[in-house]
Amino acid sequence: MTAPKPFPQAGFLHDLERRDESASLDDAALSPPLARILSGREDAERPVQAATHLIQLLKAMQAKQQAAFDTQQVADALRRYQKFAKPGQPSPHIVQLRQQQAAAGQASSRARQWLIQAAAAFVRDAGIAVPARVALEVFITQWIDANVPKDINLPT
Repeated sequence: MTAPKPFPQAGFLHDLERRDESASLDDAALSPPLARILSGREDAERPVQAATHLIQLLKAMQAKQQAAFDTQQVADALRRYQKFAKPGQPSPHIVQLRQQQAAAGQASSRARQWLIQAAAAFVRDAGIAVPARVALEVFITQWIDANVPKDINLPT
């Protein structure tokens, strides 16, 4: 069984969640749009909400990535066992794998819905303009990839 791909922004998410407990984030490592959103220069209430929604957005992206991995793992196992299944009544193991596949599909749908809700709240509170004719999920994924730091080492 393969290990899931690590979430690229996990270190930043960890730092953002611990921002109130310890020192603030390193502003030099942040992109200008993200630094503006988290610094709170325009409105005192908006950055707190935007940072909270950014945490929720990153958690939703992480959950969506995990759900996609789980769905793929169950689908691979089901293909592997169905390949050699005898015709007729399915075995209890195949029935169990089909149930797991259905549950993984539902988890994937819930994760996607959570991602879209978190993205809408973050975009609204951060004041980010979403271009016309671009799906919110696609836009926010590109925005996160472009503006949120990756590969920050997690403390051990």
